[in-house]
Amino acid sequence: MLLEHASGVAAPNAAPAAEHTIEIRDIHKKFGSSHILRGLSVDFKDDAITTVLGPSGTGKSVLLKHIVGLLEPDAGEVRVFGTDIWRVSEIERYELRKRFGVLFQDGALFGSMNIYDNVAFPLRKHTDKSEDEIREIVMSNLQEVGLEGAIHKAPNEISGGMRKRAGFARALVMRPDVVLFDEPDSGLDPVRTKLLSQLISQVHQEHGGTYIVITHDIPTARTVSDYVAVIWKGQMVHYGDADGAFGSDDPFVRQFLAGDAVGPLGMD
Repeated sequence: MLLEHASGVAAPNAAPAAEHTIEIRDIHKKFGSSHILRGLSVDFKDDAITTVLGPSGTGKSVLLKHIVGLLEPDAGEVRVFGTDIWRVSEIERYELRKRFGVLFQDGALFGSMNIYDNVAFPLRKHTDKSEDEIREIVMSNLQEVGLEGAIHKAPNEISGGMRKRAGFARALVMRPDVVLFDEPDSGLDPVRTKLLSQLISQVHQEHGGTYIVITHDIPTARTVSDYVAVIWKGQMVHYGDADGAFGSDDPFVRQFLAGDAVGPLGMD
């Protein structure tokens, strides 16, 4: 399948595009004999929400881990904030990560801490702010996600949807330039999935930033997306605005976004 060189996608041999916050250049990644990423290239649009879609096992979460510097590519470049993150020291890479917020599938909350302390944790670890300053920031973030009344509860005392909202609040507490969402709708019922999608859009409208949302849920993509990226067989086969994606004539993109059984994607 040919890559649609839509706005934001760099052709493998093209001259470097204008700098974006996140630029991926021809990255490859293998795990044993499994070749997961196969020369994937993309420039993510700044100050926008991009959803990353594609079949299971095609490399979406692996891409996210490369962006945040948890995995090193076998070949290619991962540039964030204009820096190739694997050409700097671990200390410099650690500092770059402070400019990211990440919401994992299950919220990844600390079970031994209540909701307030979970959200306060990054501020206590990475800043010299006073407890009064921390409380003001934490409560503001919890109010944004509707959890100001649950600050004393433990993660096991609240619902899955509430844990995800708490994880979202924690991801935002450092006012990151980039927020990454690894299947935030996983395990949620359709109503709570819709509510979380709306919350992501509302918070982005309020604060801006570069949001990347990995999801399998097409309604989520329709709700939150400014741009849509589609990965198949370890390559970026489409990147463009949401209207263009959902109106694409590409057989694979059209089949996947429509959830159609007929098309190039089969059970293999």
